[in-house]
Amino acid sequence: MALNYLNLVGNAELVKQLNYAMIYRLIIQQSPISRIQLAETSQLAPASITKITRQLLKKKLIKEVDTQQSTGGRPAVSIEAKFENYQSIAIQLSRAHVTIELYDLGGNSLVLKRYPLTDYTQRLAQNYLINLIELFCNEHSKKIKNLIAISVVMPGVIDSVNGIVRYTPHITVNNWPLAEILQQKFNVSTFVGNDVQSLALAESYFGSTQNVQDSILIRVHRGVGSGVIVNQQLLMNHNQSASEVGHIQVNPLGQRCHCGNFGCLENQVVNTEIENRAKLLIEQGYPSKLTIDKCDIVTICKLANQGDELAEKLIKNAGENLGRAVAIMVNIFNPQCIVLAGEITKSPEILLNAINSVLYSQSLQQLRENLSLNCSTLNDCSAIGAFALVQQALFSGSLLMTILESEK
Repeated sequence: MALNYLNLVGNAELVKQLNYAMIYRLIIQQSPISRIQLAETSQLAPASITKITRQLLKKKLIKEVDTQQSTGGRPAVSIEAKFENYQSIAIQLSRAHVTIELYDLGGNSLVLKRYPLTDYTQRLAQNYLINLIELFCNEHSKKIKNLIAISVVMPGVIDSVNGIVRYTPHITVNNWPLAEILQQKFNVSTFVGNDVQSLALAESYFGSTQNVQDSILIRVHRGVGSGVIVNQQLLMNHNQSASEVGHIQVNPLGQRCHCGNFGCLENQVVNTEIENRAKLLIEQGYPSKLTIDKCDIVTICKLANQGDELAEKLIKNAGENLGRAVAIMVNIFNPQCIVLAGEITKSPEILLNAINSVLYSQSLQQLRENLSLNCSTLNDCSAIGAFALVQQALFSGSLLMTILESEK
């Protein structure tokens, strides 16, 4: 361990990258901030702060603004992040659509376009995606000053370190080197990741978990996925995957899951399962304003909020099953915050009450005392999760150094 630490310290380029990344992140998170404050917070020498900020100013990543209130002596100049000079393209490759969104470095959406996805083989999907990116760039060329990155997220097992799609449920792939292909085609840094894990990052950067160290995001849609943030870092393992919450058993007598187990969370709470259960109960004569033709998850949530007994029952049942899985996650990870995403959160009061009722009976009191449980305010149908991969690369310093070392 000691030898590895010495090697890390001795790597001047890595130390430089980490220092630049730390200062850039401090400027974003604490602006307006002076050079003196940067030196005090980072514990870097004032000369180092001057050098770093000079380079960031040169590349128009930051700007000097009105002077701060002086406490005596020469007034300090404030520094803020400057976002509008660089853009990135973020892409959500979902089961039926391709969402392409243009962001500035502040996470502000400049353009959003959604296209149908009908090609489900690696070669066809790859050609289609490249054509869509080219079309998007041509149509919005006036808004793209300096394209610095392309990021793509999708469900499945994604090797985000090497940019390889190992498995995705809606496209037949064979170790798809998507990041390398897009990087060669468009000559910009490219990132590929799992959609729900990336959404957890987005929640940490832009959503309700910005001010906590440890959090978990659980998204319910066609499947159930989660992302775990520990010390503000996405938890990953050797397989670039972690926390398959959808395959926690919540009902031993439930139907067999595709994973081979019985009664997995995913089989109990996904949209289609709730909708199918609604149809079954309607056919059995259960009184409700829901009808066979109109019992999609959005309608179920809407009527649940209006007091429809069947709709309430469906959301409550899903919440209780989620609560069993959430309790296990709380006992294992002891997060400060758990955030839920997906269409089912359109009935937040019923859902959260049901989850909490189970959570309080199946988790350790000491681990849930300061836990907050809420619904995401981010648009999880946008490509904000894909942009979070760009933000991660900026905050780690890898993409930041690419910008600083470019000739543009």
